[in-house]
Amino acid sequence: MSVRKAELLDLQIIANITETTISEIYPHYYPKGAVVFFLNHHREENILRDIEHGLVYICVNSRQEVTGTVTVKDNEILRLFVLPQFQGKGYGRELLSFAENAIFENYDEAVIDSSLPAKRIYLDRGYKETESNVIEVLYNDYLCYDVMIKKK
Repeated sequence: MSVRKAELLDLQIIANITETTISEIYPHYYPKGAVVFFLNHHREENILRDIEHGLVYICVNSRQEVTGTVTVKDNEILRLFVLPQFQGKGYGRELLSFAENAIFENYDEAVIDSSLPAKRIYLDRGYKETESNVIEVLYNDYLCYDVMIKKK
């Protein structure tokens, strides 16, 4: 498996990874309003902007299938998604390691907003909760997430 910088030609693939992962995984953890919030927050125009700024990366397996994506902006890890059929096979770990290594070249800590499905993974990787947030979203639902930091 390898991680490479995303190109404009990868936009649809990255948008599909993001939408598919949110649509299939997040309803098990969040109410409908929160899922809609995530889908809107990670919409294609935001992905395009990040690709244009050189912030988006994709993970490709040995069969040349794109399995996941991550965005690295300064010392923040954003939009880390692995397609459901590839989860549990090390692709997320590879993307997270790649992002951390890129960040630690210039910063002393990596920051990530943790979704509920990924929180245990981040804790196991040495991240610590620094802030808990609750925001009201559509349908009188609430979205809870934690800001987590890992020191170099």
